[in-house]
Amino acid sequence: MDVYGYIESGFDCIVRYCILALEMVGVFVLMGSVLRAIIAIFRKKENLRLQLAEGIALSLEFKIGGELLRTVIAREWKELWVVGIIILFRAALTLLIQWEIRIERRNDAERQAKNEKLGESEKNTEESH
Repeated sequence: MDVYGYIESGFDCIVRYCILALEMVGVFVLMGSVLRAIIAIFRKKENLRLQLAEGIALSLEFKIGGELLRTVIAREWKELWVVGIIILFRAALTLLIQWEIRIERRNDAERQAKNEKLGESEKNTEESH
């Protein structure tokens, strides 16, 4: 094996470890988000869906990063197609989750504004009596 072969195999090894690391981080982020959501269910916290969706979105970002790195070491067009389809699928999921997050934030803001108005009207009612 020549020098180029050693460099290529070393690079391939480094990229594979980086892919593994990114995917592991994605899994840990997802598991952490799920555990936080389970705890939030028992504590009856608000914004549960929002926190879980944000965790899933972040996890998908790490997974997409791993897939992008996988394109660096792909050797055949078939591999590139498979990786490309996986990236598109995960990107679509991320976009849908981000859309859900925006809707949930808007709903939370509306609920909070409504609660503030109710609180002010109750306060004004108490002051008038």
